[in-house]
Amino acid sequence: MFENLKEDWRTYHGDLTRRGLWTMAVYRFGNWRYTIKNSLLRKPFSLLYKLLKIVNEIVTSTELPCEARVGRRLIIEHSFDIVVSGDAVLGDDVVLRNGVTIGLRHTKQRGSPTIGNRVDIGAGAKILGPITIGDDVSIGANAVVIADVPANHIAVGVPARIRPR
Repeated sequence: MFENLKEDWRTYHGDLTRRGLWTMAVYRFGNWRYTIKNSLLRKPFSLLYKLLKIVNEIVTSTELPCEARVGRRLIIEHSFDIVVSGDAVLGDDVVLRNGVTIGLRHTKQRGSPTIGNRVDIGAGAKILGPITIGDDVSIGANAVVIADVPANHIAVGVPARIRPR
């Protein structure tokens, strides 16, 4: 946990005013608590995590549950109205902007997106369903992505049209 927190600190340039850093700290703490094997010892940390998560969601309006798998150096460029599903997978060096939703396409159907490395997601973009976004992809602002996007492509529009870079 502490190595990841140090890397997050460097990613956000040690700026405590960046709300993305707050979200990542709560996320890392939530993951760390699962490393405590004794369930009796883990319970107070789980309670603390749940309280911190609620406070973080109220203050930053960013929902990033610790069940989601997040790679290294996630940048939450502008907090507010960001929702990441609990079974989503985000690669390394992903950038999220305000209004992004990464989650389920239908309420009764499981399956969230898998986001590759170095993916830049524009403000208001929605990435929905059990799809795969390749490495080095850019997703335009307000795009609605409901199909796979191959590596080195861009996705723009509603529904998103996929084009090579």
